[in-house]
Amino acid sequence: MSITLRQLEIFIAVAETAQVTKASKKLFVTQSAVSMALAELENQLGGSLFDRHGRSLLLNARGRYLLPLAKDITSQVSSIETIMSERNDKLDGRLKVVASTTLGNYILPYLIGAFKRIHPNVHVDLLVYNTRYAEKLVFDGEMDVGFVEGPLSDKAEIQARSWFEDELVVLCGPTDPLAHNEIFDITSDLEGKKWIMREAGSGTAATISEKFGKYMDDVHIVMEMGHPEAVKRAVESGAGIACLSALCICREAEHGWLKALRIDGLNMKRQLKIIQRRDLEISDALAEFLSFCDVMTICDDSRVCLSSPWKLQSLLARHSAQKK
Repeated sequence: MSITLRQLEIFIAVAETAQVTKASKKLFVTQSAVSMALAELENQLGGSLFDRHGRSLLLNARGRYLLPLAKDITSQVSSIETIMSERNDKLDGRLKVVASTTLGNYILPYLIGAFKRIHPNVHVDLLVYNTRYAEKLVFDGEMDVGFVEGPLSDKAEIQARSWFEDELVVLCGPTDPLAHNEIFDITSDLEGKKWIMREAGSGTAATISEKFGKYMDDVHIVMEMGHPEAVKRAVESGAGIACLSALCICREAEHGWLKALRIDGLNMKRQLKIIQRRDLEISDALAEFLSFCDVMTICDDSRVCLSSPWKLQSLLARHSAQKK
């Protein structure tokens, strides 16, 4: 699990107040939330950050080293609005965005929320469909831009550009024998397994079929579902295993509700794309939004799992620092 901005903010508050109680009042959160965040941070950093003296928490050498770094990171994030919105008071308009299911449910809401905080006068409509229908809406001119994960048609009117890479992983429940493994061996682990798949027409289903190739003959599909949340719940219930984007299982994997296995023997990465009509006139608002979304192009394996807005804010801080 990556260090979050919220953990750093809580660490700073405890360092400045020397007490969990005072820090919780300062941040308007519960004492248990402060204690938990602090314990997680210390665990992730491999040691304590404070010396306990009665009810007081005093920074030790490790904590004193971290404090200025933590303040620098949170300061960068607080300045994002200034850095990335020179036209904040001028930008307005309406954006019509469509996204395929995984991106529309797990990535675009965070990005749009952050963009709206910077540009409150821009109205953003977001529709979520599978890749096939998202492309149709862009082709018909009903939507300004699309964010898709699946294969596209060869329509000359549609312009596609690479966004960032995603990876499909196998999901199993915590009691499944596969949960003891870290990888899924495509040559041996298919036998006897029941599969829950996304519906035909989804980008995920198309990618699985393409990537699995000859191994699809050994995939025993027991049900198909139209949304990754339904697929995840079915896997949690023990109905079978599934293959979904790593983007959509962050929280479940972090809490131990599902186990994610990288597939050995196949390259399961896929290129996510942004699509538009070639003849579309790009408004200032759309150009700014597309530039803002380019923050995702600096993702790597430790950053792509945006299971909370805090992780996106850390990514935005990193992006703004690179642009300086």
